[in-house]
Amino acid sequence: MLFLMRRYEANNITTVLKMMRLSSLSSTPNINENEDTEFRVLELMPDEKKFASKKRVMSTPRPLAKSKAETMSVTQDWQAVWPTARTFHPETVPLPLKQGYKFKGVYPDKYANAELMKIPNFLHLTPPVIKKHCEALKRFCTKWPTELQTNEECEKHFPVEIISSNYCYSSPTIREPLARIVSLRVKLSSLHLDAHAKDKILRLLGDKYNPETDMITITADRCPSRKQNLDYVKYLLTALYHISWRVEPWEMDKSEADMEYYDWDKSKSKESLTAMYNWPNSSIDSNTECIPHVTEYKTAVSNLINKEENQSTIDEYKKSVQNLLNLKTTK
Repeated sequence: MLFLMRRYEANNITTVLKMMRLSSLSSTPNINENEDTEFRVLELMPDEKKFASKKRVMSTPRPLAKSKAETMSVTQDWQAVWPTARTFHPETVPLPLKQGYKFKGVYPDKYANAELMKIPNFLHLTPPVIKKHCEALKRFCTKWPTELQTNEECEKHFPVEIISSNYCYSSPTIREPLARIVSLRVKLSSLHLDAHAKDKILRLLGDKYNPETDMITITADRCPSRKQNLDYVKYLLTALYHISWRVEPWEMDKSEADMEYYDWDKSKSKESLTAMYNWPNSSIDSNTECIPHVTEYKTAVSNLINKEENQSTIDEYKKSVQNLLNLKTTK
């Protein structure tokens, strides 16, 4: 019984091996049908004729197509080609541009030129395009006022002038540090100040006032943006105007010796002149409008004391005294 079982197992194993052999033979391609699947033999001196049929025949290269810049028409609509600001592209700019520097040779042209791509360009702002933009914006604008035909009329109605600057800044940031500076200009006469307020604002301004042009100039650059500096200069002008009109209690106790400037209306010179003109009356009238040449004398005395003493102010004072006393001039 044991012998029969071993014989049966041996027959089964033989059958399985035959089946595996047949399946492997059926899956293996025919060696004679495809010679490329054979193992290659190492040949130290290969036969060139064997590989001659595998050489490729090089065909004649086709001519390169013209670039877009060469085929563009000179009468085309440039706004359709370059409508907005963008990086430089050599194929859409029909101009022989050059940018950069070489120690030897010619300057680099527009193709593969990094210098032309990293700088800002204004190729979208040609004169015809700007004209179209202006025509489109006309319907949003109003006519120029007829009351502002001259510069004097503009200064009268709009006395404050704001000055700022814009820059084309080639940098990783588009913010130019100098663009934040704002200057405010206004004439002192347009502020409508009295004598006290005018004297006080001039002392607060210092060198910000130009007496030759009667112009006040306030400049601000401490804030990081232009809008902040603009608000700051407006605040400074407003604060100066209101402080100059303010009268402190100690200002009412000031005497003639404490005054920063000579005021003829509050001086002893006015009292002496009215006393001399009204003599021998005991009552002294402080009104000097009836005295002839009193305005000329007042201006001459004030200029002689407030301004520097020179030959011009002395001659003016001499002439005013002679007219006031009705003295004949000697040649």
